[in-house]
Amino acid sequence: MRVLFLHNNFPAQYRHVARTLAAKKGNKVVFASHRVGAKIPGVVNVQYKPHRDGKPETHHYLRPLETAVINGQSVFRLCLDLKKKGFEPDIICSHSGWGNGLYAKDAFPNAKLLSYFEWYYHAHGSDADFLEPDKIRFDDEGRIRTKNTPLLMDLAACDWGQTPTKFQLSQIPPVFHSKISELHDGVDTDFFKPNPKVPRKIGNLDFSGAKEILTYATRGMEPYRGFPEFMRAAAKLMKKRPNLHVVVVGEDRVAYGKKLPIGESWGKRMVAELKPDPKRLHFTGLLSYADYLKVLQMSTVQAYLTVPFVLSWSLIESLACGALIVASDTAPVREVIEHDHNGFLADFFDTDAFAAQIEFALDTESDLDYIRDNARQAVLDRYALKDLLPRQLRLIDDIATGRIPPKEGPAK
Repeated sequence: MRVLFLHNNFPAQYRHVARTLAAKKGNKVVFASHRVGAKIPGVVNVQYKPHRDGKPETHHYLRPLETAVINGQSVFRLCLDLKKKGFEPDIICSHSGWGNGLYAKDAFPNAKLLSYFEWYYHAHGSDADFLEPDKIRFDDEGRIRTKNTPLLMDLAACDWGQTPTKFQLSQIPPVFHSKISELHDGVDTDFFKPNPKVPRKIGNLDFSGAKEILTYATRGMEPYRGFPEFMRAAAKLMKKRPNLHVVVVGEDRVAYGKKLPIGESWGKRMVAELKPDPKRLHFTGLLSYADYLKVLQMSTVQAYLTVPFVLSWSLIESLACGALIVASDTAPVREVIEHDHNGFLADFFDTDAFAAQIEFALDTESDLDYIRDNARQAVLDRYALKDLLPRQLRLIDDIATGRIPPKEGPAK
């Protein structure tokens, strides 16, 4: 089988399926991306670069669409080049939204298209109006509705679609559900697993003597992932608990939502506002997978917050490590965490309640082994890569060969 993967960021959601397909004799796997980073054995990496950015004078409703079209054009030209070199895929696996797959089937009309749908935008009832519900105006509603145009083009053109969670599927118009599989990427539970004896050293940071470690790990420090609320809760706890260390993993940048003015960041803002003890607040930046794993394993309590949006891989990875999670009581989290069963939930906006729930977990953590056990078991039951990878491969094979895949929910 010949497979073409399209994703701006290599390898992202396709890491495991690309590796497995490339390892099978007779397959040919090409991965096209904006960047070519670490190699995957057997995968041919090719790079596409848009010839220009979208123009500032373009109507602001249409700027994301213009960017997607330009991105799609760059992929189309790359596809023509691949075709000249003799590569024609049986199936194209493309992440939807950035325009990667808009014109891929025009270059390869005989190929099947399996699109990965991560997020369908709404002005009300999900992420856009969660933080500031009174600030959504008619202009925002039109802009957000129009932002879905590249996804709608993919929904119409694809042979099949995939989305990782029930909540994310619920955001997509129901008329398209009959051609979408709910199928999570999966977490490697042989890698992400508990280790009570993990060395408690991360780079130059030594937590060997730390009695309590509160951790937070997401891509960026931003309101979409509740970073300001987390910091306010953490600062309250640091004042009450002199032995508490707080470890924040990630970059001090906004990955989702509104950007701050140049030179400002939420990390800097919250430190300036709260003035926490710098000896017990640790910003690690981005970590290697090995060090990131250590953080999850050594955590006393892990905090996770999100607006109603795409669920972070970090939450599932933390649960797989048997971490004691206190998370926001929001729709994507409730799909994974049941309060007082495999974690704890608290109101996203109620900093005092969130701090109190973390404090309860810190005070009683020696009695909460059942929470940790249930956390890992939930991942083993529903999100384990060993179970989901065969399903992903079967889905690709079904679509490539023209079969309609069975409608099935997450592994039970």
